[in-house]
Amino acid sequence: MANREIRHLPPPKNLKERLFRLRYTIARRLVQFTLIALFIGTFRLGWNLLGVPLLEGDLSSSRILSLVPLSDPFAALERVLAQYWLSPETLLGAFIILAFYALVSGRTFCSWVCPMNLVTDFAFWVREKLHIKSQMLAVPSAMRYVLLAVCLVLCILTGEASFEAVSPQGIIWREMVYGIGYGFLSAVFGIFALDLAITKRGWCGHLCPLGAFWALWGRFGQLKVSYDDNTCTRCGDCLKVCPEPQVINFKEAAEVGRFASGECVNCGKCISICPENSLNFKLRFVPQKKTENAKIGDIHE
Repeated sequence: MANREIRHLPPPKNLKERLFRLRYTIARRLVQFTLIALFIGTFRLGWNLLGVPLLEGDLSSSRILSLVPLSDPFAALERVLAQYWLSPETLLGAFIILAFYALVSGRTFCSWVCPMNLVTDFAFWVREKLHIKSQMLAVPSAMRYVLLAVCLVLCILTGEASFEAVSPQGIIWREMVYGIGYGFLSAVFGIFALDLAITKRGWCGHLCPLGAFWALWGRFGQLKVSYDDNTCTRCGDCLKVCPEPQVINFKEAAEVGRFASGECVNCGKCISICPENSLNFKLRFVPQKKTENAKIGDIHE
């Protein structure tokens, strides 16, 4: 392995190859826009199946075909701490969502569902195109856990769901569905400006309490990016495209056969860029091949 030549993925030769490399990004956008379309179509256009509404509500609380309840577990937790009584339907909806993200990993929500991901990914793309490297403010990724704790304490002290009231992604989602106003514009341009001019991936990568909640739950997630230590050359391309590069710990991945951190958003960018095909999505309960020893010169950012 020590003599393996480090190589990088060459530019795509044709449209088919380009689309293949963008397959996870395309899939994520299809999921995000499909959900938005279903919520808007049901509320504004009356979309239904045999007279039953397709998808009512918003990301905090919704119903599929007026039968399956879905509830945001973090919002439910806030209400419990604020001493609200939760209905059995809300509890069931929260359990369904928690069970789903126990399978696909918590922060999959952040890159595949959350509308704020569209804003922050666009801000990062603009930064890259404008070659903006500087950051006005350096914020540690652990700050989101501090803000998560603050939000939960405020729920207890104020008797209100503190983050639910000001959540920029919640504002964006509700106003997209029920009617765009100044709240939508403020949330979009505020987070865009933060990520573009102040700190790279500032909101999703460093500040969002909801992302911190899903990162904690993501520790139990079953769907992970698997890692083949035998073929990896440590080229570092995955670190360059990863929105959460701290999750890529080659030494740890060599030992357990995957990127184990709950902070991984399962966006698939590292898989698409890997020239050695050393990365892939796999379920944790599927046996993984492990290597005996980690390589010398591990990269861990």
